[in-house]
Amino acid sequence: MTPAQIIALAVLVSVVAALIHGKLRSDVVALAGAAVLLGTRTVRPVEVQGAFASPAIIALASLFVIAYAMELSGLLGLLIRGATRLCARLGALGLWLVIGLCGVASAFLNNTPIVVLGAPVVRDVAQSMDQSPKRFLIPLSYATILGGACTLIGTSTNLLVNDMARNAGQPAFGLFEITPVALIIAAIGGLYLFLVAPRLLGADPSPSGEPLAPRTNIAPTGEDPSLYPPDAQLDPVRAGAALAVFALVVAVAATGLLPIAASAFAGAVGLVLARVISVEDAYKGLRPEILLLIAGMVVVGLSLEVTGLAAVTTKALVGWLQALGPLYALALIYGATLLLTEMLSNAAVAVLLTPMAVALAESLGVSPRPFLVAVMMAASAAFATPFGYQTNVLVYQLGGYRYLDFVRIGAPLNLITWAVGLIVIPLFFPF
Repeated sequence: MTPAQIIALAVLVSVVAALIHGKLRSDVVALAGAAVLLGTRTVRPVEVQGAFASPAIIALASLFVIAYAMELSGLLGLLIRGATRLCARLGALGLWLVIGLCGVASAFLNNTPIVVLGAPVVRDVAQSMDQSPKRFLIPLSYATILGGACTLIGTSTNLLVNDMARNAGQPAFGLFEITPVALIIAAIGGLYLFLVAPRLLGADPSPSGEPLAPRTNIAPTGEDPSLYPPDAQLDPVRAGAALAVFALVVAVAATGLLPIAASAFAGAVGLVLARVISVEDAYKGLRPEILLLIAGMVVVGLSLEVTGLAAVTTKALVGWLQALGPLYALALIYGATLLLTEMLSNAAVAVLLTPMAVALAESLGVSPRPFLVAVMMAASAAFATPFGYQTNVLVYQLGGYRYLDFVRIGAPLNLITWAVGLIVIPLFFPF
């Protein structure tokens, strides 16, 4: 190994160890790793600059502002209150319908505010029907995770994988290109949550109903739901404007008129200029802890490419994978992503495995497309622990769950989505 490869490997191991240890903020860990790589000249300043100004960062920052404008306008609160009335009429079936609608909304909006507002509603309605909220709160979190994977903008993971793949010379994904695969995985996962999960959870006595007070420094994703007011009063003009801008952003990106980064940036700036959201609130909505985490991890990921470490690792794998074929390689990438995303942030996992997925596919002489989709689907699938994803942390506290409740429900869901993914990904993205 060259000195540069040794440094890159040492930084990678240190960053992963620090993230697993969990005592330091994940964004600080990622930035520290990037600083070491820059200070040792393992990566060049222009590469670091590119990471911090990547289309994924611009798109995410802009979408955060647009989503925050929609939240401040009271639009999301209005939808939640409507869901409450629906539940009152339909009972338990209404609760499952609300969970499904939250999953659909997560394909376009960040799922943390959706769960922040929706989880207390699910809890209170369940208690009013003399049912345990535990039967519904974990499915609520998992449904929003599954829904978030259905579009390119549904989760930061998909945008990040797309950005890194583009940097590796791969064509960019369309806004809804991954939707068929993700919808099938979400549908099968949803059936499992509806038919099996409540039986595995049982019907323990309802928790006392403490107010939702999420811990903001536990989940490695670094998300902070305290940014979102519990229920803003509806302002019809601002709500209509924010919704119209968001719909326009999605339409422009979906038709290919502009890349998602450009359309989202224009939409966010337009909302500020139209005073739908103030400059101060726009800055609050940027959520720099997530953006800096992603940028820092992108630098760490770039070091694996520029030093040749990813190629060396892939070459070692290809020797025995060539005899097994691309489907086994796809299973390996999917499984490794599933395992790592339970321990690290989804951004970290995406950054680490995307270059390896591209290099592995190219070494096998097949298309990298199915491997990239596998990373997208698996990197957000943190089902088996309460701390793998921020929405899991929220319902963990609110529902009074035990750690093993997530293992009992989430581990089978991981295996189910893994199996379904291996079946459907090659159908829509052939090798």
